[in-house]
Amino acid sequence: MSRRLAYVTLLTKASYLPGVLVLDHTLRSVNSAFPLVVMATHSLPEDTLGVLERRGIPIFPIASLHPPEGLHSLSSHDTRFTDTWTKLRAFELVEFERVILLDADMIVMRNMDELFDIEMPPSWIAAAHVCACNPRKLPHYPSDWVPENCAYTPLVHPSSAAVITEQSPRPYTQLNSGLVVLSPSLYLADEVRRHLFTSPLVSTWSFPDQDLLSDLFRGRWKPLPWYYNALKTLMVIHKPLWRDEEIRCLHYILADKPWHARVSEDDTREFAKSHRWWWDRLEQLGQEMKEETEEWKLVLANVAH
Repeated sequence: MSRRLAYVTLLTKASYLPGVLVLDHTLRSVNSAFPLVVMATHSLPEDTLGVLERRGIPIFPIASLHPPEGLHSLSSHDTRFTDTWTKLRAFELVEFERVILLDADMIVMRNMDELFDIEMPPSWIAAAHVCACNPRKLPHYPSDWVPENCAYTPLVHPSSAAVITEQSPRPYTQLNSGLVVLSPSLYLADEVRRHLFTSPLVSTWSFPDQDLLSDLFRGRWKPLPWYYNALKTLMVIHKPLWRDEEIRCLHYILADKPWHARVSEDDTREFAKSHRWWWDRLEQLGQEMKEETEEWKLVLANVAH
């Protein structure tokens, strides 16, 4: 019997449909052997679900997941994280032996199916580090998020992942949850839910699911090389480490998603180059979907004109 493996992402609203479709397109373009599965909440409109179905993308209906009411609040700057607790439902997908959880604001640039075969102890996860530099000096970010505490600061190519030791600054123990390798199980799913509902730290977390995973799996997560979750900011902040040709999966962190604004060829702003990569792939997707007129209109309705 073949192994049950899948890439998984979450979709709760139509505004992220372009991201999911481009992510699916890029996985297929690098000849991944495994499908992208979408966890969809009841809030997702029927026409959006219809596009996924007609694209042949498997859908797993799930319920939203949040901490008890009043226990956690988000900065007005980070309201986009409201639904991200629900990503943790991936631990419940026991139909699969292993999944790779991906955010919808990503593109895959090189085949990374090898992640399904990395060795991990039971009940461990794997992920790349956060970048703790906080270049925009956002006041609601943790006070120890400064360049000297960032796991990427000492790295120079060809180094690719930091080693966590007992002397490491706290941010070294924090993962970015844009890409997480995990083995679903009822035990882990229950452990995640109990931590969400009972941890005294919930109210202190700045980044919902990400802080939960960093806390719950402290000492039992495997650091992955930066290029499996290549945060777009690393291109600017950590130039000694960054190499375009090394990227497996590019992550469009921050509030300005690539589909929010078109990028001209002569745009030289700091993230313009990486955002053009997304628009190039959207154009390729459009060529695939040109006969599916209504579906393509729905995609275009959720990107900048």
